[in-house]
Amino acid sequence: MTTSKAITVQKLHPTFGAEVRGVDFSNISDEIFSEILAVMAVHGVCVFRSSGLDDLSHVEFSKRMGELDDVKRYMTQGRKPRLPYFELFDAGNVDDKGNAVAPDSARAHFGKGNALWHVDSSFNPRRASFSLLRAVQLPPPNNGGNTDFADSRRAFDDLPENLKQELLENNYVGAHTIAQSRKLGSPEYFKDLDPSKEKMARHYLVQKHEPSGRMNLYIAAHCHHIEGVSADKSQELIDTLMKHATQEKYTLSVEWQNPTDLIIWDNRCVLHRANGGTFEGRYVRDLRRTTVHDDGPMAWGLNNSTSDREDYVSKANLAAATNSS
Repeated sequence: MTTSKAITVQKLHPTFGAEVRGVDFSNISDEIFSEILAVMAVHGVCVFRSSGLDDLSHVEFSKRMGELDDVKRYMTQGRKPRLPYFELFDAGNVDDKGNAVAPDSARAHFGKGNALWHVDSSFNPRRASFSLLRAVQLPPPNNGGNTDFADSRRAFDDLPENLKQELLENNYVGAHTIAQSRKLGSPEYFKDLDPSKEKMARHYLVQKHEPSGRMNLYIAAHCHHIEGVSADKSQELIDTLMKHATQEKYTLSVEWQNPTDLIIWDNRCVLHRANGGTFEGRYVRDLRRTTVHDDGPMAWGLNNSTSDREDYVSKANLAAATNSS
């Protein structure tokens, strides 16, 4: 455990992840906010128990971290948001009547890709930096529903030297689409979906995590292929890197304990996935997320910075992108 001027940091894993105590979210000074960012740079994912945040204060705090993404582009064909602010992504399992989503529903199938290791918004031309996920209503204890994380910086450090050199020398580019993770998550339901026909967002596979200065693997279930290599080589490399980065020694499972628990993670240095459980189809698990646009030098990858983000999420897959934790 380490203690700073204002907050206490308890490590959750030998290489990343921490529980942060002593933060009063109703009155965060610039000094404390700077400390939170410094802890995030080191640990990549931070847990704040019983934050006391509501929808408005969640959004307002998130805005201090940067420009926020929103759900407006998903509100097509008369679809209405369940939540009161466009900046809040509905990452729970709550249907329009306030009940738990049925496991065989269309929305449940769209959400299955969230159980695969991914980073938020890699399928967008401008990727995400921080995600801030807050619990509103939780299932009874011992019904599952953890959120899991993987340390993609340490995973890069530990790559076999020959593979590490290959990645650095070739500077590979990954092509991402949300259709890829949906297809992988529920292949039979999406049997007629061809991810290769979707517009791809292009981001370097290996890049420096600017806040820490460490190198990072930017890999995700949204990654459809790696450019400049054969299809077989691409799939082999994606599979190798995903398997390597998500080994148990690099992973951390965070249990949701209380309403207003908040988890912040940096998509530029960790992967995450939703962990299922017996709550599915039985109990409400209402989680709400804000997503911060990256403003670093690699934010737009190799994509046009004037692109319309809607181009990267086809209308057939709009509903899928709102549920990604």
